[in-house]
Amino acid sequence: MQVIVIGAGVVGVATAHYLRAAGCEVTVLEQLDGPATETSFANAGQVSPGYAAPWAAPGIPWKAVKWLTQPHSPLKIRPDGSLFQLSWMARMLANCTTAAYERNKGRMVPLAEYSRDCLRDLREELDLQYEQRSLGTLQVFRTAKQLEAAQRDSDILSAIGVPNHLLDAQGLVDAEPALARVPGKLVGALQLPNDETGDCKMFTDKLAARCEAAGVVFRYGVTVERLIAANQQIRQVQLKGGEILNADHVVLAAGCTSRALAAPLGLDLPVYPVKGYSLTIPLKNADAAPRSTVLDESYKIALTRFDSRLRVGGMAEVAGYDKHLDMGRVATLAMVTNDLFPDAGDTSQGTPWTGLRPMTPDGTPLVGGTSYPNLWLNTGHGTLGWTMACGSGRVLADLITKKTPEIESSGLALARY
Repeated sequence: MQVIVIGAGVVGVATAHYLRAAGCEVTVLEQLDGPATETSFANAGQVSPGYAAPWAAPGIPWKAVKWLTQPHSPLKIRPDGSLFQLSWMARMLANCTTAAYERNKGRMVPLAEYSRDCLRDLREELDLQYEQRSLGTLQVFRTAKQLEAAQRDSDILSAIGVPNHLLDAQGLVDAEPALARVPGKLVGALQLPNDETGDCKMFTDKLAARCEAAGVVFRYGVTVERLIAANQQIRQVQLKGGEILNADHVVLAAGCTSRALAAPLGLDLPVYPVKGYSLTIPLKNADAAPRSTVLDESYKIALTRFDSRLRVGGMAEVAGYDKHLDMGRVATLAMVTNDLFPDAGDTSQGTPWTGLRPMTPDGTPLVGGTSYPNLWLNTGHGTLGWTMACGSGRVLADLITKKTPEIESSGLALARY
């Protein structure tokens, strides 16, 4: 069985691995010059099943209005002139109900938990090292209202069997001792002990090398122009320059460009590019840095510890396909770092980055089939591509090779729209 995977980010490479392990002949097409060169390049570093939650949640519309007036707002909206942007935001607002939030979170968390377990198995099987840590996530709160609201998430997580602990101010310092250096700033935290961290780019590079050694063909610097349909099947992929490739199955794991590739086929993928930022800071005092990931609820910014670096990531810009690096947004990352971990490193020496996250209105990725029996989707993971990559790849490989996935996958398909 010949399978073409379009996209060599962490999701595409994980998909290629599981397909090859299932016996498929796999070719990966990537328009850039290597794996994990775009959205997967410098993300926040979290593998956070416990924090797998949709951005669309009760109360978010009112919070968004307040955020837009703040100098260090986690959200920025700029009209891109498209009807799609308006319809996508309308769909997202429609998911900001309690029932929708619980339904969407109920789909996301099992996939994220499964994905973390797949990652652990893969790490052991292939002896992959990517500066990983297994010390959990600490979501910290600056106000009593935030801590009170966290009880809802804690209850949902407990109901679906995800370990979590609500901590007071002393408890959060016990979990992350470096926070003792900033007394009085935080009132409590939600601890998710089973979450992990790691450098996504490093992982993807190493997994791609293993895939290549196992026979997966990677073609970098090639642009897919269109998918050629005949008799409701996708049998050919045309590259820029006219080259035609044949395939039994095609997987769209091309992040934000997946929508444009699917549109000529009559498929409306609700995947919008939401821009995020990161700052990678060399550590100068390891004891003053977090041990794992600390997530600041007020600014929606994650601070993740690697071996000798601190990766600070976050923000959300709904502004189309603009990849401009706004240094004002980077300044917010630096501000939060200096506020919580002032002695960890010199933020002026950090390396800034920005990337587009492929996001669906309900927060749940598109993993599964389409109206074309041999065209498959693995995109729309938003901020959770690193968290969900291995599980999504395993589920999709099972579906393509007609095996029953180990988790319920029907709610992940495009058909829910």
